[in-house]
Amino acid sequence: MSIDFAAFTPGSALVGGLMVGVAAALLILGNGRIAGISGIVGQLLRGNSSDAGWRLAFLVGLLVAPWVFRVFTSLPTIEINSSSTTLVIAGLLVGLGTRYASGCTSGHGVCGISRGSVRSMIATITFMAAGFVTVFAVRHLLEH
Repeated sequence: MSIDFAAFTPGSALVGGLMVGVAAALLILGNGRIAGISGIVGQLLRGNSSDAGWRLAFLVGLLVAPWVFRVFTSLPTIEINSSSTTLVIAGLLVGLGTRYASGCTSGHGVCGISRGSVRSMIATITFMAAGFVTVFAVRHLLEH
């Protein structure tokens, strides 16, 4: 996957980060829930009907947001250079990791760290380290 860095603007990144932070803050203040995407989707798929409304609204908001963003500016070009098999395996590994870590990067990295959770700090460091090692291995050890 490659990203068109010429299209990167710090302003849109700042606005996006602020929007994620505000959404996470509103969810915890208004609903007492952590904005961890794997937990939100996982509970929605389990069919817990008592709180399915806000979970579905949150998920729809995530899916609609790029289309709204597209109204104001063009979306960056994304090119995926991996096979479908690699993408499926990577997705399964991420899912497995979120189960072992009891959450994902949004739950631990955005919400947990902001609450000062040591467990979330360790999980986020682990996520990042695993990502660094994976990129190094794929780009420098396996390509030769």
